[in-house]
Amino acid sequence: MKAVRVHGYKQDPSIDDIPEPKLQGPLDVIVKIGAAGVCRTDLHIVDGDWADIQNPDLPYVIGHENAGWVHEVGDAVTNVKVGDTVILHPQPSCGQCLACRAGRDMQCTGDAFFPGLSNNDGGMAEYMRTTARACVKLNPDTKPADVAALADAGLTAYHAVRKAVPYLYPGTTAVVQGAGGLGHIGIQALAALTATKIIVVDKNPAALELAKQIGADETVVADGNQVAAVQDLTGGGATVVFDYVAEQGAELDAWQMTGPAGYQFNLGYGGEFRAPTLDFVAGEKNIIGNIVGTYNDLAELMVLAQAGKVTLHTVQYRLDQALDALHDLDAGKVRGRAILVP
Repeated sequence: MKAVRVHGYKQDPSIDDIPEPKLQGPLDVIVKIGAAGVCRTDLHIVDGDWADIQNPDLPYVIGHENAGWVHEVGDAVTNVKVGDTVILHPQPSCGQCLACRAGRDMQCTGDAFFPGLSNNDGGMAEYMRTTARACVKLNPDTKPADVAALADAGLTAYHAVRKAVPYLYPGTTAVVQGAGGLGHIGIQALAALTATKIIVVDKNPAALELAKQIGADETVVADGNQVAAVQDLTGGGATVVFDYVAEQGAELDAWQMTGPAGYQFNLGYGGEFRAPTLDFVAGEKNIIGNIVGTYNDLAELMVLAQAGKVTLHTVQYRLDQALDALHDLDAGKVRGRAILVP
């Protein structure tokens, strides 16, 4: 099969011919990939940023936002069958540890693995191995290219909004900083789940125009005056700020946009957060990290997606155009989400 593989860091991946994956255990599932999302994390992987965290052996197949059709199942799989349309939670988890039993899949301490970021090949390929615990069954008429990026970008955005829902009652304000691949999903999730006033900050006018179409009440151009503009719109700071950028100083802007007793949810990464401890004490402000989301979060998000309340804005590329997709994403040319279709 064709697959996009990283052979060395800080260099382009290559498109290789490799053997199809095989079942390795009774709960394994082989999925025929219908679409794979291209994520900024893939750029970080290529740069080697995840090398010390996941320590994968090179070469390996990237791609952690995947949807498609069940191709083969292990003897113990009962929740899906061959031919089912599925979206895949990015981290198959053990189901036995305390974190899994509490529904916190991403903190699994057992036999978890992360296809596309580890020694387990990802989905920028024609087929991928996962497990039954990762498969969310979809309506059979669902097109994988319409939902694949929800497996990570959508899941991460939804997970943060889901956690913030108790704070975002009528009369509150929420700021979304960065209206790109994750942010544009977060805006829709906020509109679907809360009654808060949604303010979107981005430097790109096209992204702000899209934000208006999908739920933003106000938009602010990130032109250097965005902090003051947000403070004016919110009367001193927002109830919740969702930072999808979190680098090059944006993470500190987000903190200044957060009001007293407010919450800054960090979803982007790459920067460094520093703030006086007095800001925490006197302002009773909170900062919260987010990593992907739970299986239940993904199942809930798919209900919204299949009801048309969350829609991915995508640019499709063929699998053999993977390098074009990665380069376009790195250059800021992709509005919404880039999707590879084998």
